[in-house]
Amino acid sequence: MGQFYREKHIAYVQSLDKKQDELEYWLSEHLRMNGIYWGLTALQLMKAGDALPRDEMIAYVLSCQHANGGFGAHPGHDAHILSTLSAVQILFMQDALDRIDADAVASYVAGLQRPDGVVAGDEYGEVDTRFVYVALNCLSILGKLDRLDVDGAVGFIDRCKNYDGGYGMVPGAESHAAQIFTCLGALAIAGRLDLVDRDLLSWWLCERQLPTGGLNGRPEKLPDVCYSWWVLSSLDMLGRVDWVDGAALREFILGAQDDEAGGMADRAGDVADVFHTCFGVAGLALLGHDGLDAVNAVYCLPQRMMGRVATPAPPPPWAAE
Repeated sequence: MGQFYREKHIAYVQSLDKKQDELEYWLSEHLRMNGIYWGLTALQLMKAGDALPRDEMIAYVLSCQHANGGFGAHPGHDAHILSTLSAVQILFMQDALDRIDADAVASYVAGLQRPDGVVAGDEYGEVDTRFVYVALNCLSILGKLDRLDVDGAVGFIDRCKNYDGGYGMVPGAESHAAQIFTCLGALAIAGRLDLVDRDLLSWWLCERQLPTGGLNGRPEKLPDVCYSWWVLSSLDMLGRVDWVDGAALREFILGAQDDEAGGMADRAGDVADVFHTCFGVAGLALLGHDGLDAVNAVYCLPQRMMGRVATPAPPPPWAAE
């Protein structure tokens, strides 16, 4: 079995904010809030949540909030529902949700829902199933789920279900593992996993495993470490993690590590980034890798913190099996 380079991964995440003399740092401003969430989540699961400066992180998150309650990716960037969820998740992990006006955040998120139940990403109106999940996730953490038309959101998700059991971005779009995660997560928080064709979808998901042990997002694509999360978390919500070869998947993830500078890439030989580091570590956590904290498959947050979620996802209908 390959080695997990915990200390190098911690140092890699710590180094990310020290590269401000590099062009890439400034070209990735639009991902800054998400990046902090990815890095902090990886650290929390590696039991190193204090490896980043807490007060500085909280101050940065607060500096990105707009008067409408939403958060941008960086100061001066427009508010977006993705950045808003990352901000809430960061403050949640730092036990600092009391630093924001939860009602204002909830008003921003709920205000992005459309009459047909779908949720837009921002004021410009792009819609897809990601944003429905994000709204349910964010409002669930804040205890403001009643601000959303949950039945309408569930109805939109259900209209995105395909003949193969999977889900796409919008009705009629092809099934994709990342969208399946968002749809299952949304239905889990809403307590409506009964709408899923559990067996058919479980087969579609387990068929994403390739001879390398890695998972892809849809047929005929390359394996990618991030799908270690999107596919495996979906199977976890379905109670079917054992439908993939966990040992082979673990080796694929470990093979994508940078054994010198730390971090994980999409696959062996590529350049590490914080996105794949987060979801590689989270995938290993779902597999029960030694030394990692358990992760919640619905929220992608440390399981030990879930008692603080105000309106957590109820158990799935097959939990008693």
